[in-house]
Amino acid sequence: MANDTPHIKFDAKATLRKWPSLNNQRREDRIAYIVIADTLDECVKAFMAKPASTRHLYEIHTEAQPPLVTAVLSPEHIAELARLRDFL
Repeated sequence: MANDTPHIKFDAKATLRKWPSLNNQRREDRIAYIVIADTLDECVKAFMAKPASTRHLYEIHTEAQPPLVTAVLSPEHIAELARLRDFL
């Protein structure tokens, strides 16, 4: 029987990016800058270490790994990946 569980490469190259903000709100008129360039795993760890109240300012850019990992990961998606990583 084949294993149908999607595999996520947490060792894939990734960047954690932060949007400039004003009053804790994203500045959409600016571009996000790189906070860390490492593996998806390290970027997820760095994101989860951020205060929950500021996580909406971050996103991770990585190689898409359909169906679970998109090229740009939202804060909600990153939190789900962290839970999945801990479960695996």
